[in-house]
Amino acid sequence: MRQSRGQESEVFFREVCREHGLRVTPQRLAIFKLLQDSADHPNADVIFRKIRRRYSDISFDTVNRTMLCFARIGILKVVEGYGYPKRYDPRLECHHHFHCVRCNRIIDFHEGAVDAIRIPESISMTHVILDRKIVLEGICDRCKR
Repeated sequence: MRQSRGQESEVFFREVCREHGLRVTPQRLAIFKLLQDSADHPNADVIFRKIRRRYSDISFDTVNRTMLCFARIGILKVVEGYGYPKRYDPRLECHHHFHCVRCNRIIDFHEGAVDAIRIPESISMTHVILDRKIVLEGICDRCKR
């Protein structure tokens, strides 16, 4: 029987936690699942407000530290906050972002030509490249109207 995307991501979550000696608690799993279900690059406050409905005694600090820990061990990525609180992206595959400077919305996009941009030798010869991402800034379709 084939696992669903949710089951596959939970297996991934448990494996990465085990590799890093991190216990899989119900709260950590719930934070992970909320992040997986988010398409809007939430910040810690958004996740805190949602998880608080189920775990009323969880603190904002716990949620924030958990999300930072998840980013450190590779379960999610930090999307720059653009002057606002850090936002998180559970999608680990290669993709890029469009950031609306009016409403602060972040929209994912894929583009092979962008993925294939050559890294200058002055960088690649002297530094170790771990990831590449392009952020386009502008005005989104909603704000443009």
